[in-house]
Amino acid sequence: MNTDFNYSSVASIIQAAEKNSLPVSALVLSQQAQQMELEEKTVYEKMASNFQVMKECIEPGCDEHLKSTSGLTGGDAYKLRRYSEEGKSLTGSFLSGALYRALAVSELNASMGRIVAAPTAGSCGILPAALITMQVEKGCSDHDCVMALFTASAIGMVIANNASLAGAQGGCQAECGSAAAMAAAAITELAGGTPHMVSQAVAIALKNILGLVCDPVAGLVEIPCIKRNASGVAGAFVAAEMALAGIDSAIPADEVIWSMKRIGDIMSPTLKETAEGGLAATPPGRKLHDQVFGPGEVLGGCSGCAGCHS
Repeated sequence: MNTDFNYSSVASIIQAAEKNSLPVSALVLSQQAQQMELEEKTVYEKMASNFQVMKECIEPGCDEHLKSTSGLTGGDAYKLRRYSEEGKSLTGSFLSGALYRALAVSELNASMGRIVAAPTAGSCGILPAALITMQVEKGCSDHDCVMALFTASAIGMVIANNASLAGAQGGCQAECGSAAAMAAAAITELAGGTPHMVSQAVAIALKNILGLVCDPVAGLVEIPCIKRNASGVAGAFVAAEMALAGIDSAIPADEVIWSMKRIGDIMSPTLKETAEGGLAATPPGRKLHDQVFGPGEVLGGCSGCAGCHS
C-alpha cells in the first residue's frame, strides 16, 4: 500500500485513496499507524475509545434537569428528544434525532461533562450526532463508525494545516464549519460513498457555512454555540445527501478551505471569539452577560473551548 501522502490537501488524500482502491478511512488508519510506529489495531482502539466517549454523552446530555455552569443553557436536548420521540417532528426521527444529539453533547460540554473535542469543544456535538444517528437510523456498526472517524480526522487535519479550527482565528466557520465538513465526510463514507463523493461533501458543507462569525454571549461556549451545533449537523447531512446523489461542488474542497482562511483573516476581531460583536453585543446579550458576571464587567474573550490552542 502506498501511503506516501501528507495532510496538505484534500485532493492528495482522495488521490491516494483512489490509487490504492481504498476508502479514505482505511488509508488514513494505515498511514497513521506507520507514522506513529504502532500496530493498526492499537491506533484503531484509541479511536474506538473516542467513539465510546461520544456515545456516552447522549443520555446525560438529554437530562431534563441538566444546566450549564452559568445557568444560561440546558434542557433543550431533552425537549427536542421528547418532541421527536412523540412523532411530532416535521423532518422525522432521522434529522430530529441528529439535532437533539448535537444539542445533548453540546449541553453536556457546557455543564462541564466529558466530551470529545471534534475538532473543538465549541463544535463537539456535530460529529458525534452524525455518527450516532447513522448508527441508529441506518444500522451502521461500531466498527464502521470508528473507521469513519479516521476519515473525519483527515479532513480536520487538512483544515488545521491550511486554515484554522479556532473561532479566535477564523470565526465560527472555523469551528462549526470544520466540524460540519468532517461530519459530512464521515456520513458520506458510512453511506457507501466514494472518496470523490467524500471530497464533494466536504466542499459543500464548508462553503455553506463560510463567513459565520464567532460571537459567544458573555464569552461562554453556550449561546449561540449550542444551537449552531444542531445547525451544523443538519448542514452535514445536506452536504452528504447531495454528494451521494452525484452532485459536485463547482469549487473544490481545498479552494473552499483556503477561502475560509482568507475570510477569517479579514474578519473583524469583534467577531472572532472576543464577545465584543454580533449577538454578544446586543442588549439581550449584554443583559445575559451581566446576569452571569454582574454589571460593570468588561466584555471580551471566550471562556474556554480551547479551540485557539488546538
